[in-house]
Amino acid sequence: MRETLAEWRPAIDEAIADLVPREIDADYLEEFFGAPTYEYDPTGIQRSLATPTWDLLDRGGKRWRAVLFLVFVEGFGEDPAEYLRYACIPEILHTGTLIVDDVEDGATVRRGERALHHLYGRDIALNAGNALYFLPLKVLTDDQSDLPAGRRLAAFDMLMDELNRTHLGQGMDIAWHNEREVRISTDQYLEMCACKTGCLARIVARLAAIVTDQPAAVERAVATYAELIAIAFQIGDDILDVEHSLGRAGEFGKAFGNDIREGKTTLLAIHAIRESDPDRAERLREVLAAESNTDDEIAEALAIIEAAGSLEYAREHALELAAEARAEIDRLEFDAETTRKLHEFTEFVIERDV
Repeated sequence: MRETLAEWRPAIDEAIADLVPREIDADYLEEFFGAPTYEYDPTGIQRSLATPTWDLLDRGGKRWRAVLFLVFVEGFGEDPAEYLRYACIPEILHTGTLIVDDVEDGATVRRGERALHHLYGRDIALNAGNALYFLPLKVLTDDQSDLPAGRRLAAFDMLMDELNRTHLGQGMDIAWHNEREVRISTDQYLEMCACKTGCLARIVARLAAIVTDQPAAVERAVATYAELIAIAFQIGDDILDVEHSLGRAGEFGKAFGNDIREGKTTLLAIHAIRESDPDRAERLREVLAAESNTDDEIAEALAIIEAAGSLEYAREHALELAAEARAEIDRLEFDAETTRKLHEFTEFVIERDV
């Protein structure tokens, strides 16, 4: 799967640059946004939008959402190169959510470097992140003859539905790490993942099905597959955060003990509190609820999570979700190569080391 990701990434970045150029000029602004009422300021827009956006994009990221879209398109019998602009939609949306998420969480590091709001200011970061929710929608209004009106409307309806649910998930996540207790159930955590992370993945699958005119049953099946692997991806992300902090993972690109420091309620924390003796469970609650933590306190919380067997529990849960995702694909009539790639995606999201 890493070969597939590496193969498509340059083309994806080139397509993103068509929508958000690295260098902003007046011609681009007028072509993309329409004629100004008075006069645009390309220099200001460069500093506030293009520069921070490409700063984050150039740090890395696997572009797996865009690549998964292209795998689906190819599996549906179309030439993926003809759909690169559509592949940019979930990737740009994802980039916007990362920027806003870091502001809301007070994160310090993203992809191994300072979070954008620390480099450019909260105002620029929030505006850039919010802009990236809307910019990719222009793909559906440009070159309208390329996509029949019915499919274009279906894509808009789908995007509005999934983006609203994305913010439900983010809202739950924010509420939980602002509380001073861990009160939620495993199912509530999984629902948060299904909304916050799963909806972006569902956009990938549903958009591929819509633009290639697939039956509703196929759209539902690939959306379920994508949601399941996205939840597994989020659990894998939580596992990596702990393993990186324990010195067992590669360069993760986030601060030491990031999730604990931010007071995040993860599947590992829920399990550790449930399975630990009352004193250790209460101590983990205290560390998660604290306004700030020392490295020693972070290490203490990590030890509680590890001793409770929460890493193994979370990994097993992610593997079960991946198996469910593969079952959804096996019910469809994809060719053997597409099926192989989609199966590999379910392994990649869990077994990755960065």
